[in-house]
Amino acid sequence: MNLVPAIKKDLALVAEMDASLKDEHHFYLWWLGQSGFLLQWRGKRILIDPYLSDSLTKKYAATDKPHTRMSELVIKPALLKNISIVTSSHNHTDHLDAETLIPVLENNPGIKFIIPEANRSFVAERVNCAIGFPVGLNDKQSVSFDGFTIHGVPAKHNELDRDELGNCKYMGYVIEFGNYKIYHSGDTLWYEEMVNLLKPFSVDVALLPINGNKPERKVAGNLDCREAAELGKAINAGFVIPCHYDMFEFNTADVNDFIIEANKINQPFKVLRGGECFIL
Repeated sequence: MNLVPAIKKDLALVAEMDASLKDEHHFYLWWLGQSGFLLQWRGKRILIDPYLSDSLTKKYAATDKPHTRMSELVIKPALLKNISIVTSSHNHTDHLDAETLIPVLENNPGIKFIIPEANRSFVAERVNCAIGFPVGLNDKQSVSFDGFTIHGVPAKHNELDRDELGNCKYMGYVIEFGNYKIYHSGDTLWYEEMVNLLKPFSVDVALLPINGNKPERKVAGNLDCREAAELGKAINAGFVIPCHYDMFEFNTADVNDFIIEANKINQPFKVLRGGECFIL
């Protein structure tokens, strides 16, 4: 199977990012594959849930659940510089990948690493960092760095799971900067309180998974194409950008189904290819 090509990758992608560093008027959002994005605003960069390796393909190659890659790797993690903040929404490897995060942390002095507080010990062991280094968040908590404020939102994957202290193990983040707000859901299903929690933020862009929840895949599930479109509509999102598809053959969705569902309810959206930029 031929891999889905990236629209721009590696040094060409870095050059595009660097060319817009001094833009004071727009924010830029690149899809890096799966649920990974790079947000750039006024010369600052946030790396959101990056998975930029083949670690899962290698890990599951000889099992009954092969993670066969569908799309080109967009960028080698060692090429990512000038990152102010990197996030992980939960402990699954496509959102907390040592092969991605270790070079990012090494190459970006002063970087802040945002994680669910519940996952601190696991994260420190996986990425080989000091246990006090990550910045832990829970729901209803916020932190601010370099002009960005990050708000914690619960995620249901497949449960609204908490540790013994009540800290969320799965989270989404609302990232606020200037007059803008972006919601990255992490991996999540729809849950009862979700709309009421998110609607007050009036997000400009919602980054939502569309791969669905199919028990036969033997992995925790997500919103499907219809649910992602309808959640965007319910929270009055300016745009929905679908993600978490076209990475692994066994756990994907047809983005054209999302397009159909979003058009049905007049929910604005943007479908990105790997390495493609959304500008607002």
